[in-house]
Amino acid sequence: MTNKTFRILFTSIGRRVELVQEFFLAAQSLNYNLEIYGADITDTAPALSFCDHTIIVPRIKDALYVPTLLECCQKNRIDVLIPTIDTDLLVLSQNKKVFEDIGTIVLVSDEEKIAICRDKRLTSDYFESVGLAAPTPVDDYKKYNAGFPAFIKPKDGSSSIFAYKVENQQELESFVRRVPDYIIQPFVEGTEYTVDVFCDFDGNPIYITPRVRLAVRAGEVLKTKISQDEVIIDEIKRLLSDYKPCGPITVQLIRQNGTGKDYYIEINPRYGGGAPLTMKAGANSAVALLKLLNGENINYFPKAAEDCAVYCRFDQSIRVKA
Repeated sequence: MTNKTFRILFTSIGRRVELVQEFFLAAQSLNYNLEIYGADITDTAPALSFCDHTIIVPRIKDALYVPTLLECCQKNRIDVLIPTIDTDLLVLSQNKKVFEDIGTIVLVSDEEKIAICRDKRLTSDYFESVGLAAPTPVDDYKKYNAGFPAFIKPKDGSSSIFAYKVENQQELESFVRRVPDYIIQPFVEGTEYTVDVFCDFDGNPIYITPRVRLAVRAGEVLKTKISQDEVIIDEIKRLLSDYKPCGPITVQLIRQNGTGKDYYIEINPRYGGGAPLTMKAGANSAVALLKLLNGENINYFPKAAEDCAVYCRFDQSIRVKA
């Protein structure tokens, strides 16, 4: 008996080689057939070399972007579309039902929840609304009075672009001229955590995996340690009970030195760059997603990733043109 073939489309696939590899390994472990389609604006995106099929698409803001993806999904009978960057999320959440009508699940949360994550001011308010502490942001440097060091970043930024620690008022006045549409908030000194979360299509958690960010470059983790911290896990459950994500999200927090208090910073409602490391440690959301596509029910699996496992990432080159 031949297993059913599942087809996955990753958008803005860029450098997400590890993520693609983990899905192929997951399919192999389950003895499923899997075809992966990679979409990007250029055929030199390295992750495309690891996909079965390449789809060249317009830029996300182009009016033809969604119609191009829809045509691909319908023509190739794509089972699930998985976005990989922040700027993809809102437009795909707005068109989620259109894809569902042709039989493609879009692994993205509801539009109103995506909007909360795309504006750091709304994100801070949202954390507070579910009972989690968050640094209070202001969007006018003249109104900032919470002391230094402070932190300035774009209200809808990502990858730590235009994000700076600010030591004094003079630096602040300099940075506000560089950072577009900024917010300012107190700088929290402490241990940085990422929490990789994976939920089913109805927002029920399957995996919650905190990990310490031991080394970071351009906002993406280079070295990380799984840390099955029960306090953080309980706090994330509180968040999930309201947020109800579809599929993966990553949550950032800082545990303040001295007080041990957790301050929540941001939500990225997609696979984070370090998500494959959590999969390798045992909280394998690629396996879970394929099982969900196969119609299986999956319950919450507490502390699935191996505690204290440490992973390091490295760069590797691939030739993409003759």
